[in-house]
Amino acid sequence: MAYNTQNFKIELKKVEEWLSKELSQVQTGRATPIVLDGISIESYGSRTALKNVASITVEDPKTLRIAPWDKNQIRAIEQAIQESNIGLSVLSDSDGVRAIFPMLTTETRAKLVKVLKEKLEDARISVRKMRGDEIDTTADLPEDEKKRAKDDIQKVVDEANINLEAIFDKKEHEVMQ
Repeated sequence: MAYNTQNFKIELKKVEEWLSKELSQVQTGRATPIVLDGISIESYGSRTALKNVASITVEDPKTLRIAPWDKNQIRAIEQAIQESNIGLSVLSDSDGVRAIFPMLTTETRAKLVKVLKEKLEDARISVRKMRGDEIDTTADLPEDEKKRAKDDIQKVVDEANINLEAIFDKKEHEVMQ
């Protein structure tokens, strides 16, 4: 009987999704609304995600337009973006806020790649920990089944690491362009 790795694959897929989400929030010099996903503002007495109080559109390759549904929140949005330290310049007018992405220098690109590598390493550490936990679940199996299970687990881990590397490579290519 072969060891069932389906649940393990599902858990590894979550790590891949986490890495994709983390890397998507690293700004590459091109305007993308995803960069603002982690920003929230004080709205009617509670913290609310920016995307829930305004429409966010790409105005041009370097500019996002944030148009709040309540114009009284323009100042709060401007302040939240500045305090988030994501490196965007902010301009406000009577209709909303413009978030301007700066041009990336070679030095800035190298720093971004370093951040990307740190996030990749965090994902790899998670995969290694999960592999260890999964191998621990095979302790009660007979020796030959345990060996096959470890081999199956390692194949799944190798595949996950290849996928993580592909996600990283794609984002690195975006940053370096």
